[in-house]
Amino acid sequence: MADKFYYGGQAVLEGVMMRGQKNLVTAVRNPDGEITTEIRPLHSLYTSKWRKMPIIRGAIVLIESMVLGIQSLIYSANIALKEEEEELSGGLLWLMLLVSLGSSVALFFLAPLFITNLMSSFLESAVLFNLIEGLVRLIIFVIYIKLVTLTPDIKRVFGYHGAEHATINAFEAGVPLEIERAAEIQSYPTAHLRCGTSFLLAVMVIAILVFSLIGKPSFAVMFASRIILVPVIAALSYEFTRFSAGHCHNPIVHFLIKPGLALQSLTTRPPDIKQIEVAITALKKTVEMDNPDYIPQKACPECEAAT
Repeated sequence: MADKFYYGGQAVLEGVMMRGQKNLVTAVRNPDGEITTEIRPLHSLYTSKWRKMPIIRGAIVLIESMVLGIQSLIYSANIALKEEEEELSGGLLWLMLLVSLGSSVALFFLAPLFITNLMSSFLESAVLFNLIEGLVRLIIFVIYIKLVTLTPDIKRVFGYHGAEHATINAFEAGVPLEIERAAEIQSYPTAHLRCGTSFLLAVMVIAILVFSLIGKPSFAVMFASRIILVPVIAALSYEFTRFSAGHCHNPIVHFLIKPGLALQSLTTRPPDIKQIEVAITALKKTVEMDNPDYIPQKACPECEAAT
């Protein structure tokens, strides 16, 4: 029996990207107020049998998210900057992505290690060392999100993030993807089980478990592990996120997903009608280009209540 397909996406500059089974659609509201769309067929790697294999698919999804995300950002940025007759080159944004990735590893994996190592003489237990490092990592993560929310432009993106979630939630609950239903769709929760924010929180927590298995070797070994094992941690976190989406009715899973849903209150904003319209346009076009016989999975009542 084929796995159910879960639609997902990403907020971009003045728009929303939605990933379908075979295509990627990015809808952006241009400076004139019109909604423009870009349709891009997915690379065979993203639709191959490897994309369905546990653990391996996590690594592929990580690559997919980065590549498709930056391509959609390039498109949305160029549309948003047309008013100033400027365009951002793909090379510049790829460089920004590499810098961002390097900074993320340094901030969320290496910095906590350095800070915890300063207390190493008081943390002889390997378990205690990794717990404290994990706590430092979580604190840095939450502070980072809080600081990012202070930026006006990011608040706009978070509004589209909320529109993306509300639209997917409404779609999975059976609401027709029509602009005329925008007000109804707007009323749906802005938190979603498969959100990247929940995924990142899972990364923070699962990292504690993975690094605890290594123990407390030399600082050089710990330093290398914080870089080398990032893809492994990301793959395991993806599996947890995927599992929780399909088993949200389970009391234990329901309890475990609550922190991620709560954290999304920092990375989403209540969307306005125009933002909802953009999200509807992106998802509707994505669904129309997929198998017309596809029947979406109904939203989990327990998880809707949690939001």
